[in-house]
Amino acid sequence: MTVEVIVGLSGGVDSSVAALLLQREGVSIAGLFMQNWEDQDAGSGCSVDADRKDAVAVCAQLGIPLHLCNFAAQYRAQVFEHFLAEHRRGRTPNPDVLCNREIKFKTFLEHAQSLGARQIATGHYARLDCVDGLWRLLRAHDQSKDQTYFLHALGQDALAATRFPLGDLDKTQVRALAREAGLPTHAKKDSTGICFIGERDFRSFLARYIPAQPGVMRTPEGVELGEHEGVFHYTLGQRGGLGIGGRKDGDGEPWYVVGKDVAANILHVAQGNANQFLHSHRLVADGLTWIAGAPPAQAFRCSAMTRYRQTPQPCTVTLAGDEARVSFDDAQRAVTPGQSVVFYDGEVCLGGGVIDRSDAIFGGWRTHEA
Repeated sequence: MTVEVIVGLSGGVDSSVAALLLQREGVSIAGLFMQNWEDQDAGSGCSVDADRKDAVAVCAQLGIPLHLCNFAAQYRAQVFEHFLAEHRRGRTPNPDVLCNREIKFKTFLEHAQSLGARQIATGHYARLDCVDGLWRLLRAHDQSKDQTYFLHALGQDALAATRFPLGDLDKTQVRALAREAGLPTHAKKDSTGICFIGERDFRSFLARYIPAQPGVMRTPEGVELGEHEGVFHYTLGQRGGLGIGGRKDGDGEPWYVVGKDVAANILHVAQGNANQFLHSHRLVADGLTWIAGAPPAQAFRCSAMTRYRQTPQPCTVTLAGDEARVSFDDAQRAVTPGQSVVFYDGEVCLGGGVIDRSDAIFGGWRTHEA
């Protein structure tokens, strides 16, 4: 029998409850567990086997069929290779954004449609509505769990074929529903971080693909403090893992990464969370995508996030060719090239892009833009 909706089941509580709610609505559903990573390292920490077993158990509990699909080749080609390329440039990519656009809401969607399903559903915390024939992506009721930041690159076709059953719920309600229904995932810990890294040390994992190149660690004033393990292994605003705390010539404040010079292999660090080198008012983004298919105007006011779970910040966006130039009302901390800047009009997600540079001292701002 052809089902109406195929639910992407990750083996976690959120996707389990998404399936439960659709079934209670009387929707004909099936589950699909997608494996997006293969790793021969037994200590990978990417719990594919355990998650698959939990997805099987949930489907057995609900009495629905489960499809098992391996999208690892697509993930490696479309997400992981980009992840490595960005790190080689000294940037800090966000693979979840690309995974959503290329795998979960493209590869998975196309596969579900080939099975005869009309729509897919996931356990993401986000909402949808349709106004004047255009689908809108809205922030979730539970602002602390809202995931529109990671979904901003989706287009109209994907949104029209998607359902987010958890959009109006908070996490405590989701766990309560799972527990009351006796779902085996009701108490399962939420997954964090990047699946293909899991519980492993990030630097050790990255070194398997990008050999470490130790170099000089230097203050903005040019004082050498020691040696770093490779600029690819650090991100702007990073505090831990620098190995320079408690210096006699310091002021007692923590040290932070404030810049990376890939060509010269220099890591710039400065003291204090409020130091000027960590903050910027302006950024330039490229790789722009718009939920409605086009921006609201060539220049417009909105709010924007430069990292997940940040409160959207008031700003002005000006489009110039393929770039967006964003000017914030207030200084923003650790604006990081490779990460996403996502635009909002109230609760409506407009779209976003990839941060290329900022006007922080080491943010890559070009002279003619100063």
